[in-house]
Amino acid sequence: MFSYFIRKILKALFVYDIYKYFLKKEVKQRDLPKHITFILDGNRRYSQFFGITKKEAYSVGVDKAFKVVEWCFDLGVKEVTLYVLSQDNLYRNKKDLKIVLESIRQGAKKLLHDDKISKYGIHVKFIGEISKLPEDIKELIHKIEEKTKNYKNFYVTVCIAYSGRYEIVNVIKELAQKVKDGEINIDDIKEDIVPNYLLTRHLPYPEPDLVIRTSGEKRLSGFLLWQANYSELFFTDVLWPDFREIDLLRAIRDYQERKRRFGR
Repeated sequence: MFSYFIRKILKALFVYDIYKYFLKKEVKQRDLPKHITFILDGNRRYSQFFGITKKEAYSVGVDKAFKVVEWCFDLGVKEVTLYVLSQDNLYRNKKDLKIVLESIRQGAKKLLHDDKISKYGIHVKFIGEISKLPEDIKELIHKIEEKTKNYKNFYVTVCIAYSGRYEIVNVIKELAQKVKDGEINIDDIKEDIVPNYLLTRHLPYPEPDLVIRTSGEKRLSGFLLWQANYSELFFTDVLWPDFREIDLLRAIRDYQERKRRFGR
């Protein structure tokens, strides 16, 4: 709590604006990640901290998602993936789940009518067990994907009712069926063909360079288990609704200072 108020004081003194200017300049002079992913965590704790309802906190979180995507694209990052709702989250109590689904509905409606989608040519794809979502949300998702399917300047992937384990199991089933049907030989199944069956196969760069998780939790929670094999991980204590552009820039700078070895 103390650090939060210190940040507010510094912002009021324009210290943050000056720091952000030079930090952004530094980051843009170095190699940027092509694909950044976010695990959006901390909405409920944000509501407790500020004494607001969970619904209000999730609404702030939706607006923050739009801002974060814009910050990334402004820097030159081409792909952004957002982990909004895990498959396990579907088993939360009905009251909490209703709030989360309403925030997804809110975000989807905003996305459908956002002029920046066509202006910047943003391809939007939703991945996960979409069939488990309410009909009206599924309809919104369909409209968004149809509207943006031919855009290829930037990519936003939204993970809803998603499980990395479930995704891999489905790939195994699909490959097993192809072997059974005689379409491929079992010896044809190698590591390099698996990405062609993953839910991220629509992306030019399906393997994230950087995974950012907010709220202080330090785990992937089933997020892109195959794709994130060599991703750099960055964990921050900042709650998702309170995530700032400076936090993004710090994460990217941290990424730029690492030497990626890809297991070698």
